Amino acid sequence: MIFDILTLFPEYFSEHRRHGVVGRAAAKGLIELNTHNLRDYTTDKHRTTDDTPYGGGHGMVMKVEPVVRALEALKEGGPAKVALTTPQGVSFDQGLASDLSQLPRLIIVCGRYEGYDERIRAFADYEISIGDYVLSGGEAAALVITDAVARLVPGVLGEPGSAESDSFSAGLLEYPQYTRPEDFRGMRVPDVLLSGNHAEIERWRRHEGLRRTFQRRPDLLESAQLTEEDRAFLESIKRAGQKT
Repeated sequence: MIFDILTLFPEYFSEHRRHGVVGRAAAKGLIELNTHNLRDYTTDKHRTTDDTPYGGGHGMVMKVEPVVRALEALKEGGPAKVALTTPQGVSFDQGLASDLSQLPRLIIVCGRYEGYDERIRAFADYEISIGDYVLSGGEAAALVITDAVARLVPGVLGEPGSAESDSFSAGLLEYPQYTRPEDFRGMRVPDVLLSGNHAEIERWRRHEGLRRTFQRRPDLLESAQLTEEDRAFLESIKRAGQKT
């Protein structure tokens, strides 16, 4: 998969493409992460990418011409979908990350200033927000998007089941994880994980994932795919809570 990031600060991504999951995937040739300086697509001597808003107001607005010129130039290299990073976009989640990982190529436009000239939106396929808070620019959002999407590209993670067991992949938070030692200051690894009984281990993990989701993110249960056993387990948790 190819990521093309349109930004005023290409150097922001220099370490991102060298380290971690993204770096390893790039080294293996499984993904390609390219950065493009928006100023290279301006035509004035000052390389202007922003201007004051019509009608007045605070701050500056990203100009339509350089962004569209950049998108058209990048698409000459092959078809691609375009995503704008913006607080007005849909919330980025595991489902959207999975959808994006199926694309052969994604161009991410990093927002800056007070926002986009509204006409830029006509050239985008996605508008994405990574949360309800204010960032100085879309570069941080692009880091999040590329990391979450890249790990879902086939072959990127060492073990095929790693992505499937992550939090949110099944609509639930991940179950608790343990490693050596078995006992740390009186805090023991649950006996079931030491039993070697794989069926019981999987059942325990499912139940603990449900318990953790119920306790920490109950909103996720509204859209999670639950079995009758799952629902019965959740009901037992609720009844136990009512008794205490």
